[in-house]
Amino acid sequence: MNRRRFLPVLPILTLLAMLGPVAAGLWGTVLPAFGHLPAAGLAGPSLDPFRDLFNWPGLPRAVMLSLSTGVLATGISLAIVVLVTAGWSGTRPFRALERLLSPLLSVPHAAAAFGLAFLIAPSGWLSRLVSPGLTGWARPPDILIVQDSWGLTMTAGLIIKEVPFLLLITLAALGQADAQRSTTIAQALGYGRVTGWLKTVFPRVYAQIRPPVYVVLAYSMSVVDVAVILGPNTPPPLSVQIVKWMSDPDLAMRLEAAAGALLQLGLVVGALLLWRIGEVVVASLGRRWIAKGSRGRFDAVVAQTALVAGGFSAVIVLLGLVVLTIWSFAGFWGFPDAFPDGWTLRNWMRFGPGTLEALGETALIAGTVALVALILTIGCLEAEYRYGLSFSQRAVWLLYLPLLIPQTAFLPGLQTLMLNMGADVGRLPVMLAHLVFVLPYVFLSLADPFRAWDTRMGTIAAALRASPDGVLWRVRLPMLLRPILTALAVGLAVSVGQYLPTLLIGGGRVATLTTEAVALASGGDRRAIAVYGLMQTGAALVPFALALLLPALVWRNRRGLRHG
Repeated sequence: MNRRRFLPVLPILTLLAMLGPVAAGLWGTVLPAFGHLPAAGLAGPSLDPFRDLFNWPGLPRAVMLSLSTGVLATGISLAIVVLVTAGWSGTRPFRALERLLSPLLSVPHAAAAFGLAFLIAPSGWLSRLVSPGLTGWARPPDILIVQDSWGLTMTAGLIIKEVPFLLLITLAALGQADAQRSTTIAQALGYGRVTGWLKTVFPRVYAQIRPPVYVVLAYSMSVVDVAVILGPNTPPPLSVQIVKWMSDPDLAMRLEAAAGALLQLGLVVGALLLWRIGEVVVASLGRRWIAKGSRGRFDAVVAQTALVAGGFSAVIVLLGLVVLTIWSFAGFWGFPDAFPDGWTLRNWMRFGPGTLEALGETALIAGTVALVALILTIGCLEAEYRYGLSFSQRAVWLLYLPLLIPQTAFLPGLQTLMLNMGADVGRLPVMLAHLVFVLPYVFLSLADPFRAWDTRMGTIAAALRASPDGVLWRVRLPMLLRPILTALAVGLAVSVGQYLPTLLIGGGRVATLTTEAVALASGGDRRAIAVYGLMQTGAALVPFALALLLPALVWRNRRGLRHG
């Protein structure tokens, strides 16, 4: 196909690559949910799967866990980010948090969850540091902290990962909200820093970060890997139970799993609707609060509390990595010793071959998927530039759609559909499933820098007889090297952290660092978990480091070509 004809249709192909598997997966979920599963010799329609689902004794508790952990994690994370930004943006502590964003974002959810568990468990590092001197404990106390029945530890594990994500999104929105001038005017009128920011800047910022907030809510309600590591298991959250039913040797259990998947989708949609109603209520109350003219007597206390909460969440992630590192080199480590009796490389030698094999599989999948996503993204943005295509608000929501629909709602259906069609499972289907989740993040990472590029450079190049392709390859892309590598690093990190798409679509035959690490959670071998967790973190962190280092090396003598 001629390149000039291909470029305008590339956005459509990209949407198909991103939304096609979601639509097919939902259809593959609906059919067995109503009793139609030819692979098991079952033909619908039937409501028996829903009857079996509602007869499961653990359903009310599983539903409550999904709702409570999702809403609490989203609400608390958003509150921390908003108040930290309101009280500290532009200050030295805030800049310190900004510098920590890249390493914090690169830590996969599973690795952060393991680090938290190793910290706060009854035999965890924090307990060891204060025992027996402050506690008198000579052995771990019989207290259920990790996998508690209320899902509080799971909620905490989600918060420490969602705070950096929402903070990054908020920082991007601040540039379009005229925050500095609005805050200065508000303070000149006697408003406190936090109150003035909330009254003048927050409404404009939230209008821009609303889709990512919805993504956090949908993800927190349906997450599987964090729930397996930190969540309760008697019963587990609904998403975990769906995966258990999907893994049952009895194919008929897939019917109940499909019914549960539709229920999970309904819960997420209902929670999003309730959140939207809450936005309307908060907006109404906020207008009354603004009209009262209160200047904010407690701003200092609120700002300090928010900073402590934000800093604490960052420190927990970093301490979790420290304790994973200690366990990976630990010899004998009895309770209540603060550190191991000895250090050894035996753990890495024992589990190293397995981690290297999983690392190779992870790198192959993540590298391929991130590169394809980057090519599609650049093609879409270039088509938008060359042909004057508009990117409406509806298109923005289409971009977020795969992230708003729970993975447990369509991935089981996609697996079932492949089973009915006789399609093989393996690496290629896993890559296609990863692409659904990687594409939106890569596009969102690169879109603003790509559009902000000074088009006068292209005009000058065209005046020197450069073709449109020449302008793209020889001028625009070299100047956008840093944003491109950053978007690629984001795509790699997202792919590295994918658990459920690899597990279900891979049919258990594709072993990545994430699937292997989560599988070790049930075994309780902390040394093995630490080795896999650190390798997983390194696989996500190294690309971010290279994204910062390579542009500095490439353009060290050409400062004028740096952009973004």
